[in-house]
Amino acid sequence: MTSQQRWTADQIPDQTRRVFVVTGANSGLGLATTRALARRGGRVILAVRDEEKGRRAAAEITAEHPDADLDVRHLDLADLDSVRAFADRLRPDHPRLDVLVNNAGVMAPPRTLSPQGHELQFACNHLGHFALTGLLLDQLSAGHDPRVVTVSSINHRKGRIHFDDISGERTYGPMAFYNQSKFANAVFGWELHRRLTRAGSPVRSVLAHPGYTATNLQTSAPIALWRLVFGRLGNPLLAQSPPQGALPQLYAATSPTAESGHFIGPNGPAELRGTPTRVTLSPQASDPDTARRLWGLSEQLTDVRYGLPAPV
Repeated sequence: MTSQQRWTADQIPDQTRRVFVVTGANSGLGLATTRALARRGGRVILAVRDEEKGRRAAAEITAEHPDADLDVRHLDLADLDSVRAFADRLRPDHPRLDVLVNNAGVMAPPRTLSPQGHELQFACNHLGHFALTGLLLDQLSAGHDPRVVTVSSINHRKGRIHFDDISGERTYGPMAFYNQSKFANAVFGWELHRRLTRAGSPVRSVLAHPGYTATNLQTSAPIALWRLVFGRLGNPLLAQSPPQGALPQLYAATSPTAESGHFIGPNGPAELRGTPTRVTLSPQASDPDTARRLWGLSEQLTDVRYGLPAPV
């Protein structure tokens, strides 16, 4: 696709009989993604940490689109036991899945550990999605035009993996470890593409980022400075709306021309806003040695193994 094309949600093909899992579907980008998919006939499983908020979101969408096919299910991505329980409950009900949208995330909290003892942002933004994708891969492989869409960030270009201090025990910075998690998303999405391709899998792994979008990710950040900078000051000046910010991941999830390995983001200056176009990963995010180390670490920390051959 070229940046001259102005792709909108109206161009989403008919999604009738396709089954989607959207993490973090009750607010922000996840809610906008769920609403757009439901409007085009998709069946959407809202994977949410707070089921009451998920039910309210589903009711809001159903009020607008009475035929919406929605299913609210509990998933706490920061808790690997919850990820396994979600996958176990989903398997008998949905032996076939078509698209997994790895959307949910947390941003810049004080140093917090997950139930398994991992730094919260790395646990929720990366490890939970790594485990979820691996546990659902067989169902996705049975899907029609199956895809895994992993939502990263322009901040992945500022990130690196702190392999010697992965949970920030010695040196923790809220934004530095947010950037680490978004960098991990980018490395994972690209490496998943390489491994799926080598295995001859029908599943596409597509990356997306929303640019700078006004969501509660910024305004609910626990640290007051980040709420001020990214919420009250930044949003009115630079941010686009969630329906606009969700377009790259919707394009990645539904467009026939979104290929495995593509990274989709906004076409505007600095990729902060605009309509979907193909953008570039940082060279570090496609480094095979970094990918190999992160993949091995992720398997070790989650105890989820994909059975996909490593790229040569």
